[in-house]
Amino acid sequence: MKLIRTSIGLLIAFCAISQQASAAEIFVETESFADRGGWKLDTQFIQQMGSPYLLAHGLGKPVDDASTEFEVPQSGQYRVWVRTIDWVARWEAKGAPGKFQIAIDGKPLSETFGTQGAEWSWHDGGLVDLAQGSRKLTLKDLTGFDGRCDCIYFTTDQDATPPAEQGVLSDWRRKQLDLPETPATRGPYDLVVIGGGYAGMGAAISGARMGCRVALVQDRPVLGGNGSSEVRVWAMGNIRRGKFPRIGEIVEEFSDHATKSPGSYEEFGDDLKEQTVLAEPNIDLLLNHHAHAVELDGSKIESVFAFDTRSGQEVQILGNLFADCTGHGWIGNWAKAELEMTETGRMGMSNMWAWDEEAAPTDFPQTPWALDLDMADFPYPRDHHGQWFWESGFDKDALGSAEAIRDWNLRAVYGAFNAMKNRDGADKHKNAILTWVAYVGGPRESRRLMGDVVLTQEDVVAKRDFPDGCVPTTWSIDLHYPKEQYAKKYADNPFISVAVHDRRVDRSYGYPVPYRCFYSRNIDNLFMAGRNISVTHEALGTVRVMKTCGMMGEVVGKAASLCALNSCNPRDVYESHLDALLELLKLPGKAHRSTPSAQIIIPDDILPMAGPQGPMSGKDPKKEDGIVLDDKDATLRGNWTSGTGLKNYVGWSYQYASPKSKSSATFIMKFKEPGKYKVQLYSQAHQNRATNTLVTVLADGKQTEHRVNQREKSPNDILTVTEVDTGDGNRVNVTISTEGADGNVHVDAVRLLKVQ
Repeated sequence: MKLIRTSIGLLIAFCAISQQASAAEIFVETESFADRGGWKLDTQFIQQMGSPYLLAHGLGKPVDDASTEFEVPQSGQYRVWVRTIDWVARWEAKGAPGKFQIAIDGKPLSETFGTQGAEWSWHDGGLVDLAQGSRKLTLKDLTGFDGRCDCIYFTTDQDATPPAEQGVLSDWRRKQLDLPETPATRGPYDLVVIGGGYAGMGAAISGARMGCRVALVQDRPVLGGNGSSEVRVWAMGNIRRGKFPRIGEIVEEFSDHATKSPGSYEEFGDDLKEQTVLAEPNIDLLLNHHAHAVELDGSKIESVFAFDTRSGQEVQILGNLFADCTGHGWIGNWAKAELEMTETGRMGMSNMWAWDEEAAPTDFPQTPWALDLDMADFPYPRDHHGQWFWESGFDKDALGSAEAIRDWNLRAVYGAFNAMKNRDGADKHKNAILTWVAYVGGPRESRRLMGDVVLTQEDVVAKRDFPDGCVPTTWSIDLHYPKEQYAKKYADNPFISVAVHDRRVDRSYGYPVPYRCFYSRNIDNLFMAGRNISVTHEALGTVRVMKTCGMMGEVVGKAASLCALNSCNPRDVYESHLDALLELLKLPGKAHRSTPSAQIIIPDDILPMAGPQGPMSGKDPKKEDGIVLDDKDATLRGNWTSGTGLKNYVGWSYQYASPKSKSSATFIMKFKEPGKYKVQLYSQAHQNRATNTLVTVLADGKQTEHRVNQREKSPNDILTVTEVDTGDGNRVNVTISTEGADGNVHVDAVRLLKVQ
């Protein structure tokens, strides 16, 4: 009897296996749809949920359908499974904003998706009869509020449930996609750069121009990272200055010059960035490729594995050197590089947004699932945009909870706009519309990979001199914290931040960050550039802005060429070839060579050499009539602040001081020809300036005092103070003082103009 039971059990099991083996299966990833319609390809959270997906980011208006054709191998009744999520369910919020339907040959399934599951999971879509042949599959957004769909699975085995995803490109998914066991290979390259933001672009272009064969791997369809049209953070950090004023010239070629943050789509120049990279014959650009693993040989990276985020096709990228420019330090993490992540006090992620006003009233749907906000619960989005301080995720898991942090930001934005349209702001915003909300987040802080030097706040402030100091960081030590007045209602995850600045950083010359922060201390062939370099949490506050990150990449690219030339590792460049690196850092950004051993060519169209204080942003005093001294040539006493907001200034900036600051600026004007001169001030008018600024003039032993009005506009922003006769002297001293001033005193430049 026992034997019979066993035999029957085996027979049943065999039948089940046979049925499963004969079951027809169809697997469709939404990222591979032929027509995405208005749905966006979201690749930010592949490491968390295993795959790219399509996102219906319509700002409250349903987006156009996404559609594709698929083949049915045999007629029959199929069970439909859809991998999706109810993206507000993790907070038990009311409603399901991400609802969507799936239609086959134009007929929607009875089930509505995006309505269940606080985590990504399979939603049973019921049974459908499919005839053999080509069928049309359509995603139909119902809300415009960020519904999301990863993939659709059909099976004639109506009792089968697809497995939960286990990591990126799971074995089950590989089988469904019929991916080859061995991926295609590319390379070997001298340098493989992973991450296409400012740091990665700087590294790739610099390395390629110094003769390296480079692969640049970027998981988005555009380059620029936070400085792309997708995130729209304007590029900050002064370039082309300090010890090596040529560093930053490459960044200058592709950097945006946005007037706002967030600015307009056009201001961020996605096409310019791509064209700049594609112009380099030594670069292979792999857009839409997500790196997800590395292959190691001891303490050395042999290759990086990446897959096409549109098709799933995998590629193994071989290289001699690798640069982690991912921001999150993914490559270093997989390679077991030594790293740190600050436990508490970390900065968060921003999703900026913009709104406008139509000529006629507009509607906006009620958002019961968004954050419950009234107008007093958030800073009013002046100038029609929500800025960098719409930031959350402080001390949350910046990696594992990245999607939840982004989604919390979306709930905050939609809740704020709901308050403007449907709550206590409704009367003043009848014509308001949402025009743009970033669905790609702008993160600030996560992993930092440790190098032979870990830069500290004290190093930067004290201007500690490292022999390999090279990249000038000029941004203040800028750390973000939740803003208390808005954090009371949402103490667990505040969504408005405040920046706390340590302004002791030299903003003009810059602090030279050492090269040893740009390579791993324990992975032999790993560089890093960007916000994941070897610094402390505090020092990250100054180095993390984009132009500074781009300059790091420029240094990494040049160092990589020395590694290729000398068959050595990044540490060896410091220990044995530092002089050669420092010489390369003096080259113009457009200098190039075909291979690391070829002759360097300096083209005719290089940028003019900038000085230690950077390229002059104002009028060149040497090109002005007469004898002109800039404020940098003055002896300053007291408390002066540098400014550039009032245009038409001379040199790099101007200075201003408050009336009670007891400040003065003295110019010693030397000349060769004695005679009669006009004493003039370059002075840009402003309503907060003094009407009675004291100017003391010493000429031919005679001292005179004068009061000038710096509030009124003067011709070409030049005020004439007085005329002097120099006698036989060869100098005139001019002192501008705050003594007795009724407003801020402005110091830009002083001119002696000979009276003809």
